[in-house]
Amino acid sequence: MSTSGSIGFNPGLGHPLWVRFAHWIGAAGVLMLAVTGFVILMAHPRLYWGEVGNGLTPPLIELPISRNYRHVTFEVTASAFPDGGGPVNARTYHIFNQNRWARSLHFLAAWVFLLTGVLYLVAALISGHLRQHLVPGVRDLTPRLLWQDLRAHLVRPLPHQPGGPPYNLLQKCTYFLVICGALPLMVVTGLGMSPAINATYPFVAAVFGGSQSARTLHFVVFCALVFFLVIHLVMVVRSGFRRQMRAMTLGSSA
Repeated sequence: MSTSGSIGFNPGLGHPLWVRFAHWIGAAGVLMLAVTGFVILMAHPRLYWGEVGNGLTPPLIELPISRNYRHVTFEVTASAFPDGGGPVNARTYHIFNQNRWARSLHFLAAWVFLLTGVLYLVAALISGHLRQHLVPGVRDLTPRLLWQDLRAHLVRPLPHQPGGPPYNLLQKCTYFLVICGALPLMVVTGLGMSPAINATYPFVAAVFGGSQSARTLHFVVFCALVFFLVIHLVMVVRSGFRRQMRAMTLGSSA
């Protein structure tokens, strides 16, 4: 297993083919999910906690990304409706109920991303990549070592790193939390918002306290992943952009 295109690794000499494939397919999926998810959120940029949430219930968070984030009502007279008048919710943003294309693409990108992630995890387990390169050692998880590694990243100039493992302690912790924590939580909370899943497996949403809680957690995890992506790109640039890109595209850092 000596070539970079095999399932194994040559430490410091780039990434094997299956890692590069999963990385770029996953990156494209994340970009599509982010764009379509933002369009979906613009139609109703209000987050709730619990099982129920709509324009007539108080939100947990209001996101000012469209005119729909505010609670808008108007009054109707009794003559308009025989049953009597009352506050009626009015949404003003022009994409309201016109974002079916975003929902369809979001659903498609989510399944492509999920399939790619499952294949990556299977290959990572078989090759030992997960255990050897991504899981931090228990003895290394001390405040002193974590602080030393963080300080080295913040204060000292980063040396130009060869692409691929071995990774330092902060990299291991971050990659492990993203791959084995944030991304699975993103998938499960997404399933918790699905009416079809809730009708068949209501316990998925119940784990989070309701479908609206799952939606709110879905957004929070998305924000955390965007923050990770920004820091990741900054670190790639600081540690040698060309070398890192060669390692992730050609499989060689030379």
